[in-house]
Amino acid sequence: MNLKRTLDAWLRPGRGTVIGIPYFWLLLFFLAPFFIVLKISFSEVDIAVPPFTALMSSEGSRVTFAFNLENYAFLFSDELYIDTYLSSLKVAAVTTIACLLIGYPIAYAIARASPAARNTLLLLVMLPFWTSFLIRVYAWMGILKDNGLINNLLLGLGVISEPLRMMHTDFSLYVVMVYAYLPFMILPLYAHLVKMDLRLLEAAGDLGARPWKAFLAITLPLSKGGIIAGSMMVFIPAVGEFVIPELVGGTETLMIGKVLWNEFFDNNNWPMASSVAIVMVCLLILPIVFFHRYETRQLEGDRG
Repeated sequence: MNLKRTLDAWLRPGRGTVIGIPYFWLLLFFLAPFFIVLKISFSEVDIAVPPFTALMSSEGSRVTFAFNLENYAFLFSDELYIDTYLSSLKVAAVTTIACLLIGYPIAYAIARASPAARNTLLLLVMLPFWTSFLIRVYAWMGILKDNGLINNLLLGLGVISEPLRMMHTDFSLYVVMVYAYLPFMILPLYAHLVKMDLRLLEAAGDLGARPWKAFLAITLPLSKGGIIAGSMMVFIPAVGEFVIPELVGGTETLMIGKVLWNEFFDNNNWPMASSVAIVMVCLLILPIVFFHRYETRQLEGDRG
């Protein structure tokens, strides 16, 4: 008993340190910037450096607080911002669904491959990360533009008589978005599919289940965690994407990232830009909370 108590006393500080490090990281790099942006969102535009008013002012022994809610009121009353949020959510949702439809078969094939081939296939999935994200986007611009690789190939084969307009359209936007975020969908799906017990599929086959029925009854439910994790990893960053819509999207493409850039740098309206960012973060918290609750229920079910 004394030895057990001694070991518990030694392990408690270490366990607290291990748990405390990620919380400290979260506090330092998320909550602190979040509260700074939140504070700016309640201020007013001012011709100063930085270009916003202070929330707290003091005159002698008197301290006054001035919270400006007009930014949020204007945000929810202006159709431009509402349409921008809806457009960003739509682009992120379509990108997520496309990544899931394309990424699931790829992840399934990698999980069912031999160990040697599996490592090679995983390397191919992660290989794009070895190249700069901006360079990859510019490469797609060279492929999709009017005198790019695809149009030159089709013109040379005589398939088309004039170049197809693919750049600065919704087509180019979704193609590059799916390409950029597809690995974030494949890897979580692979992590769940590779751990699945294949004896369950053999048992289903012995009981007369067809392959598609065994997939719907066994494989798909067991990979639900990977589907949710991959969808969150694609959807959340896709909502705030700025580079891809700016470079390959159309002139009418409305995305939150572009609005934030315009408010911060073109209009120099930091309070309004901060309000837009705060609302976006609040919208993204909802799927994160949903995923956390799902993971908690899964862990409780496994323990039970």
